[in-house]
Amino acid sequence: MGHDNRVMLGYNAVPIIVDAYFKGFKGFDINLAYEAVVKTAMLDDRGLKYVKELGFIPFDKEYESVAKAMEYSIYDWGIAQMAKDLGKNEDYSYFLKRSKYYKKYFDPGDRFFKGKNKDGNWRKNFDPFASSHRKDEFCEGNGWQYLWLVPHDVDGLIELLGGKQSFINKLDSLFILEEKLGKGASVDISGLIGMYAHGNEPGHHITYLYPFAGQQWKTAEKVRQIMKEMYTDKPDGLCGNEDCGQMSAWYVWSALGFYPVNPQNGAYVFGSPIVDEAEITNPNGKIFKIISHNNNDKNIYIQSVKLNGQDYSKTFITHKDIQKGGTLEFFMGGKPNKEFGSGKNDAPKSIIY
Repeated sequence: MGHDNRVMLGYNAVPIIVDAYFKGFKGFDINLAYEAVVKTAMLDDRGLKYVKELGFIPFDKEYESVAKAMEYSIYDWGIAQMAKDLGKNEDYSYFLKRSKYYKKYFDPGDRFFKGKNKDGNWRKNFDPFASSHRKDEFCEGNGWQYLWLVPHDVDGLIELLGGKQSFINKLDSLFILEEKLGKGASVDISGLIGMYAHGNEPGHHITYLYPFAGQQWKTAEKVRQIMKEMYTDKPDGLCGNEDCGQMSAWYVWSALGFYPVNPQNGAYVFGSPIVDEAEITNPNGKIFKIISHNNNDKNIYIQSVKLNGQDYSKTFITHKDIQKGGTLEFFMGGKPNKEFGSGKNDAPKSIIY
């Protein structure tokens, strides 16, 4: 509570600091904060020595190698963006390069991220369904679940998987696969829809990836299903570990109709709101109002959107827009409007907004 306690993977205080910086939070020393995130990213422990020396973490040298590396890529992207904004161009180039290191673990043969040994060879007999709790290259997950942990560069992941349609096909498969996890699997892999595990946080952004490939309506389906089936007001009303409130935070975001896929870039991707009306009071006193028209259990699909009375075709809203105050209107329906969000400039991007 209140500090990066190093229990889980990576240097996960970084996105909190980067996000606060770009959202304009005051009251902290920006230069000291930047010094802290860079110093942390340049340590030698938890596999970082291999990141700096080899560009990847060998699974025969470090447990949870792929999971750590995937997280490091996310954090390094944030450091790069902060460096760029502060005019530290050399740091920007270095950390942006490191943010792409996740690609080193992608095997184009079977199209999964998986471990490499110190010689750079793939793990033999790789099984994307298998899980060995905190003993393999993943952490509380398997190859299917970690395939999607690239929230900072979804466009790059789409390219790795062969383009938008191939990406969609693979993402569809995640939700329909029925396989056993194997002996010794992590108990944290829970709340399953196919191989999607809502009970553990590394996958919480996955349902919101469809809009990046122009199919926002599929996000609406999955989000509504999860809110309906995996949350109750009973003592066991969560399908997984609440970990500092994240299970509940996902629900609150999703109920409003959007979610921060990339926790550092100031964009919130549209899902399917369940509230008819809600208000967000900004620190500056301005009110941002959300209205869902014709909204019910059957009308789960966004037909169109208006922002401050103007037609809005994008499948995301920015933090800056919310800060300005105003009104976001969702017009809902019982059948997908497959044209919504399909335009060239409608999808969210891997940039700072």
